[in-house]
Amino acid sequence: MSQEISGDAHQIAINAIRFLSVDMVETAKSGHPGAPMGQAALAYALWTNTLRFDPATPDWPNRDRFVLSCGHASALIYALLHLAGYDLPMEELKNFRQLHSKTPGHPEYGHTPGVETTTGPLGQGISNAVGMAIAERLLADRFNQPDFELFNNTTWVLASDGDLMEGVSCEASSLAGHLGLGKLNVLYDDNLITIDGSTDLSFSEDVCKRYESYGWHTLVVDDGNDLDAVNAAIAAAKAETERPTLVRVRTVIGFGAPNKKGTSGVHGSPLGADEIVAAKENLGWPLEPMFHVPDEARAAFTGAVERGAAERADWEALLAKYAEAHPELAAELDRRRRGELPEGWVDAIPSFTPEDGNLATRKSSGAVLNAIAEHLPELVGGSADLAPSNNTFLKGKPVFSRDTTGPNFHFGVREHAMGSVMNGMVLSGLLRPYGGTFLIFTDYMRPAMRLAALMGQPTIYVMTHDSIFLGEDGPTHQPISQLVSMRSIPNMVLLRPGDANETAAAWRVAIERREGPTTLALTRQGLPTHPETAEKATDGVARGAYVLVDCKDPQAILIATGSELAIAREACETLARDGVGVRLVSMPSWELFAAQDADYRESVLPASVTKRLAVEAGSPLGWHRWVGTDGDVLAMEGFGASAPIKDLKGEFGFTAENVVARLRSLF
Repeated sequence: MSQEISGDAHQIAINAIRFLSVDMVETAKSGHPGAPMGQAALAYALWTNTLRFDPATPDWPNRDRFVLSCGHASALIYALLHLAGYDLPMEELKNFRQLHSKTPGHPEYGHTPGVETTTGPLGQGISNAVGMAIAERLLADRFNQPDFELFNNTTWVLASDGDLMEGVSCEASSLAGHLGLGKLNVLYDDNLITIDGSTDLSFSEDVCKRYESYGWHTLVVDDGNDLDAVNAAIAAAKAETERPTLVRVRTVIGFGAPNKKGTSGVHGSPLGADEIVAAKENLGWPLEPMFHVPDEARAAFTGAVERGAAERADWEALLAKYAEAHPELAAELDRRRRGELPEGWVDAIPSFTPEDGNLATRKSSGAVLNAIAEHLPELVGGSADLAPSNNTFLKGKPVFSRDTTGPNFHFGVREHAMGSVMNGMVLSGLLRPYGGTFLIFTDYMRPAMRLAALMGQPTIYVMTHDSIFLGEDGPTHQPISQLVSMRSIPNMVLLRPGDANETAAAWRVAIERREGPTTLALTRQGLPTHPETAEKATDGVARGAYVLVDCKDPQAILIATGSELAIAREACETLARDGVGVRLVSMPSWELFAAQDADYRESVLPASVTKRLAVEAGSPLGWHRWVGTDGDVLAMEGFGASAPIKDLKGEFGFTAENVVARLRSLF
């Protein structure tokens, strides 16, 4: 050991974490050094004494989860992953925050080995962790058998003051306490500082009392550098299995930096050369070289790495015996791990006929969901207190609660938390969660939906009451901009089916997608089932758009989505009687249609037919991509109104007569 380094092996490792973080931020000339410096001892204690992980197999299903909810402290997790032996070489730490590096400014799932979820927007990580703890219980209930405990992992969160200020964490923490998620533990870094300055400026509540009121177990550590106290609190948290645990740990932001510690100045800016020298001298660390890692620091992680590798190997051996004792469950688990669907599940998807009468797509969605759930045990979900309206309840199945485990969830009036919790559930790789609310409330949960898209996770959103035609509830509940908002999220697929068969096809698309989330926009009001969709919808919806009704030589094209498809069809029939040939195109998904090859797009929307009218009871923004410069869009130019559906159609022009007039005006 260099004579310039002081302290025992633990302290050397802790300071290595601190100064790797400092050097990353300084080299990048941006970042957040203060939190990693204050959190280093806390994180070190967890990773070396308790956390169960195997760097050689980062996706081992029964590993513990570590969530850095305060994602701005990303240098901390990169230092930990590097020292623990994950595939994150020193060169990546030196490229912190640089293009194409594995060390982006905030942790990104799927980008850096060992990062369990994308964090940075505060409150999301702790809320994802609630979903991870739920996933552990669901999987344990499904697969664990006597003498075969395949799932028994713990979720650990490192959270900041900012995380606990955010509303989404309040929603999710309330739900976690209600459900008694005893394998969820949060280490709350109470460093008394935010960007603006002291937390006293805006945050003076007793956090522990708040969490106790949620039903959490709470503990306090007065000094985050006291390893004995930290380890004792971690052990006590792990021992409490009936309630989630919050450990409030007092730390000092920028610990070791003599002139900046404990101030907001160390939160989001490099320390600077002079303060780095002062900090290294203060903690007995060599000034050169940068990114220095003594052998003692790496050795400090060896025991945890070897322990995790042995536990993972034992798990694999147990799984092999499990396959002999419980072959059907083992086959199901193997299928889920491969990301495959069971054979024949599509045969359960129902088909509908015009004789079924007018069906709201929310109702046909519920019928499809219940039919396929019998064949997809990984399908779990519920609603944000709107199950009867969203038709998301799986009939005859148990509800997930403190005392029972089942696929049905009552998320409560917590749309944002529902989205974030779903992200944590789907990140298990073994569950397919869905969540329902009104389309208007995507505004409340959009941050979590965006992160699902960023992570490429196949969550499913069942969004009902999709237009002004929900009626009398009025403009507070009538979505206008929400369709285009969903369409604007990269990697999100929005499907707005026009009848029951298109709804069934939309569910098939959603289930078969693996690379990103899917939003189903469904009606409150009943819609006729078009006779052609029984044959055309499966392929047509999967392609995003298709010709529903055609004529020999179309002079114009009508494009419609959702409930407006029926209005457009009526207009087509009127025009046909008048000798005007019109092609009717159903376009439930812009994204899927845009992904088709040019030949298919031309076959649906031939360039030679320039007279086009799109009909959708939402914002017109973006529709000119499909109607062109000679086309028109019948859409909403403002908010809706509180009135019966018939009156709303007349007031805003969504009638066959007005569609005919608008199309004729193009000639």
